[in-house]
Amino acid sequence: MKVLYNWIKEFVALTATPEELRTRLSLSGTAVEALEQTAAGPMLDAELTSNRADCLGHYGIARETAALYRLPLAAVAAAPREIAEAASSATRVEIESPELCGRYTARVLRGVQVGPSPDWLRHRLESLGQTSINNVVDATNYMMLELGHPLHAFDLDLLSEHRIVVRRARAGEKMRTLDGIERTLTRDMCVIADAARAVAIAGVMGGADSEIRLASRNILIEAAWFDPISIRRTSKLLGLRTEASMRFERGADLEMAELASRRCADLIQKLAGGDVLTGAVDIYQARTTAPAIQLTRKELLRVMGADVPDAEIEAILSALGFALMGANAAQASANSPSAAWTCHRPSWRGDVTREIDLIEEVARLYGVDKFPARLPAAKLPATRLEYAEAEDRLREWLIGLGYQEIITIPIVEEASDALFRAENAAPARIANPLAEDASVMRSTGAVTMAATLEWNLNHGQRNVRLFEFGKTYGWKGSEPVETRILTLGATGLAREKGVAESERAFGFADLKGDLDQIGRLPGGFQWKAGGAEWLHPAHAGKIFLQGGGADARALGIAGQVSRRVSERFKLRQDAYIAELELEPLCAGYKDARAALRYKPLSRFPAVERDFSLVLADGTPFSAVADAIRSLGIAEVTSMDAVDLYRGKNMPAGKFSLLVRVTFESHQATLTESQLTEFSSRILAALEQKLGATLRA
Repeated sequence: MKVLYNWIKEFVALTATPEELRTRLSLSGTAVEALEQTAAGPMLDAELTSNRADCLGHYGIARETAALYRLPLAAVAAAPREIAEAASSATRVEIESPELCGRYTARVLRGVQVGPSPDWLRHRLESLGQTSINNVVDATNYMMLELGHPLHAFDLDLLSEHRIVVRRARAGEKMRTLDGIERTLTRDMCVIADAARAVAIAGVMGGADSEIRLASRNILIEAAWFDPISIRRTSKLLGLRTEASMRFERGADLEMAELASRRCADLIQKLAGGDVLTGAVDIYQARTTAPAIQLTRKELLRVMGADVPDAEIEAILSALGFALMGANAAQASANSPSAAWTCHRPSWRGDVTREIDLIEEVARLYGVDKFPARLPAAKLPATRLEYAEAEDRLREWLIGLGYQEIITIPIVEEASDALFRAENAAPARIANPLAEDASVMRSTGAVTMAATLEWNLNHGQRNVRLFEFGKTYGWKGSEPVETRILTLGATGLAREKGVAESERAFGFADLKGDLDQIGRLPGGFQWKAGGAEWLHPAHAGKIFLQGGGADARALGIAGQVSRRVSERFKLRQDAYIAELELEPLCAGYKDARAALRYKPLSRFPAVERDFSLVLADGTPFSAVADAIRSLGIAEVTSMDAVDLYRGKNMPAGKFSLLVRVTFESHQATLTESQLTEFSSRILAALEQKLGATLRA
């Protein structure tokens, strides 16, 4: 909402500068994003929440300003010179669909002279992004921007039988709107019609057949109230969002219609001359009385944790238009703890329905900064979820490994989700998506991780390591399923160039190493070759919990993103993604914690032995470790793959792997003969099971 500072000053005797007003409005909940200079003076660009329809006009912002500075608000003046002829003799109004139109006023002017608008009016409209058309149309737009209530002017002579009929559109009915487009209407839409045809889409846009022309002499001013839900649906179905529809769909002021019509007629008379017929045809079928709302000091103290003086509460509520009934009558003395205020909300504040809403109004205008920061008293004991500790430990380890946590929106584009989704998985589609690229809930965390890596690369971040705790969504038969997951993503350098070290790109071995580090929390991971189709077949693996058995289900997958997926996401460098299910991971952590036992450190030195093995291509390190582990040598405490070599002097189909085995005893220092025996047994087992030989 663009607001002209000088226009505000017409209603409030304001001495504050535009910069000061911007700050005060922003602190009170009306965020002013920018302050610009225009031909009509300083302009504030306010970002309004959807419930503040009352601030969609300069008068509403002026009311907020007056309440902030405790200044009087000038009343809106409207006194057109009326002739004896009544408006009811010149036109008739019928509302056939009262559920769509709660009020309709029609005011008639005769003998107007349509022409260009004066400079002051053009400058104001153009500063606010409105195109000047002619003095009559500009007057209706000016009133909308001033009072926040949309109006429309019809050429009365072009209305069949000079009648207005508010009804539902007929199925397949067509009309040409002011933008020159012929639109097909449905029965769910509300239209303004004359005796023969539809002449406007109610609350959205007028029709070309009854627009104001230079030759127009007699006009009818419409000021009405239309159902917000109906306007929103019509606007969305037609793909036609206007300043009028935006105001009506947020809830216009029912009581403002007659005043807006009268003030508009007054302005048109000053700009274009003519005679204003007495009164207006006002069909108001849904007149209601706003319910009383009570504000108590007890609740104010409970919610805000601090008090507000009686005089401030009453001044704020009165300035905002809330009619106090017996204000402060419940307290025995000033600022009594039992104080209570009962008031009726004004017609322009349909969003205020409860006591908590009144507390918000008082707090934001009194100044939220005046309330001390404090935590509310807890009414119920709190306990952490059973998997919270496991997630905390995982988070700590990942941050220690150089990863940063992200949170992404799980609503994604179906085409992107399909790249990562398993063939037999049914996606969780959104019934009424806001956009095509947000039409399904993600089936895997990899889709949002790939998109995040793409975003970072596009914004110049080349070295990225990320992780996310989230959920995936799908179906198990007819039942929806949500699965908690941990997703990792990395790209760029594993090591940057230093004085003594060259740079090194992040690879699959780095990702596997990081995962093995966090795998120590649940007792260790086992790896097997394979993975999803979206992973590089040579740089991927399935992850299992240690000791899960031959029939265990994979805990997750990890690997390099395939070329096909990288091209789809425009990843210009190798990227790596891993995804693990959190439920079994956290359960494994819990079991590992329960199995922890005190084990004293050995008083005797550990001994390392290196085995430079020649193995057949395709032999995984896990097979080497399993072969050594099968010997049951109690003194073996660890096994590590230290180096891998392929190339010169290596037989075809072979590679060299340097394996380091650590031996340690808790009873005595290991002798050379014992170490020789262990080494011989290990070499014999590797030769028998894997065909391994020692490298010469």
